[in-house]
Amino acid sequence: MSERKLSQGLDYYKPTMSQLEYEKYPTAEVTFTMKNRSDVPLSTYVSPTALSERLDDLQRGWQPDEIAYLASLSAQDGTPVFTPEYLDYIADNPLPPLSISHSETGDLDIHTTGAWPMVTFWETVVMSELNEQFFAEKCRREGTSLSDLYREGNRRLTNKIERLKKRPDIKFSDFGTRRRFSYAWHKHVVERLATECPENFVGTSNVYLAHELGLKPIGTFAHELPMGYAALAGAEGKNPLDGHHTMLEDWYNKYGDSLSTALTDTFTTDFFFADFSPEQAEKWKALRHDSGDPIEFGEKVIAYYQQYGIAPREKTIVFSDGLDIDTIIRLRDHFKGRINTVFGWGTTLTNDLGVKPNNFVMKATAVNGQSTVKLSDVAGKHTGDASVIDQYQELVAAKTAPKAMQPELVLA
Repeated sequence: MSERKLSQGLDYYKPTMSQLEYEKYPTAEVTFTMKNRSDVPLSTYVSPTALSERLDDLQRGWQPDEIAYLASLSAQDGTPVFTPEYLDYIADNPLPPLSISHSETGDLDIHTTGAWPMVTFWETVVMSELNEQFFAEKCRREGTSLSDLYREGNRRLTNKIERLKKRPDIKFSDFGTRRRFSYAWHKHVVERLATECPENFVGTSNVYLAHELGLKPIGTFAHELPMGYAALAGAEGKNPLDGHHTMLEDWYNKYGDSLSTALTDTFTTDFFFADFSPEQAEKWKALRHDSGDPIEFGEKVIAYYQQYGIAPREKTIVFSDGLDIDTIIRLRDHFKGRINTVFGWGTTLTNDLGVKPNNFVMKATAVNGQSTVKLSDVAGKHTGDASVIDQYQELVAAKTAPKAMQPELVLA
């Protein structure tokens, strides 16, 4: 492979979020922390030294050709997505240092703290690079033939493509950067999809592959943005959940229709719909599902739009939680003709070669020393200090309670 680039491990929502962070909170200090959710310690196949060496050269940050690509991107109205001031900023700054060591349990302990607009880039880069090193070393130690794995991966991918070609109504994008088997396999998968089922495949979240292959970059914002806004609002003595609404307003004011897909489960979907105004619902084009039962979510979305006289068939749901080909077909068939559907397909697209994928995350865990919180629609996916999670849950309960029962609550 040629010289490795930062953007080979970056999802497109990273620069879009980073630009808003640069404009609104350029000096906020944010900490990202890795959490392994699987039973197998990542340190089984990856040492802190080896991973540090792998990531050291990426700390230099964005290179001129990558900046030029971002500068070439335009919104729907023809204006540049990224401002010259922002591009100069990321071109002139390296990423903050990473701390990689063994934890008390012997697994990898990975965290980093720095200015929000720059430290954000480590998340998907660390995850994709760690995965690649993990699987390469696992295969080496077990004597697994890479050609045999690729043969099996291609067999599975061919099956997916053949099923998709029979369903041109199914539209999806690649969301597989973070948990891919390797960059080389990721690129191979995306090239096959773009060539063999172009009616289905609408783009990739991977910045470098979008650039290199001439595809549409796909992505808006992730959980980190409302989590960060909420922590900052709480630090100012406000109800931290007010930060969610502020973030949505800032995002739409910045990007408008072009990137108007809202992620709904940062503080539970029930809270989202209590906080998302009818005026916002009219403007935003799509809502993204990322946890909880997808059918239940879709029905809730349709009912919400109908409640305010908004035609669901003019809106879109982006399903992006743990998808496989059977689930994609099932969801498309269930909602066909009722609301538009698009699928953000991740792990079972870019890491389906017969090896068990990893399950770890790297989340924003603190902003200016204030703990961040995520309240997923699946309780096991909650993140944050336990006491702060409890306080956020009280605030969510107050927001989602019937109007006559709502007390005034602020975070202590």
